[in-house]
Amino acid sequence: MKKQQRQQNNQQQQSDKPATLKDLLGADVLSKLKQQQDQLKADEDKRKEDERIRVEEARKAEQKRLDNDFEYLLNNSKLDWKKHK
Repeated sequence: MKKQQRQQNNQQQQSDKPATLKDLLGADVLSKLKQQQDQLKADEDKRKEDERIRVEEARKAEQKRLDNDFEYLLNNSKLDWKKHK
């Protein structure tokens, strides 16, 4: 008896809730949206990785340029030559 009342209460509560978008859309539309979400996430990850690689390459190129700049090396070198005796 109590189980029937609980089931009826659950059914009433479920019928009282407004329909969600997930309930209204078909399974095929949901699967397409899920695929699109996964694709967009993969594209965003690839874009971030490409950006990270580009920044890393730019940093390496700048460091290489500075290593060939005598003035930069002179200004940033330690002038304590006693260590190197």
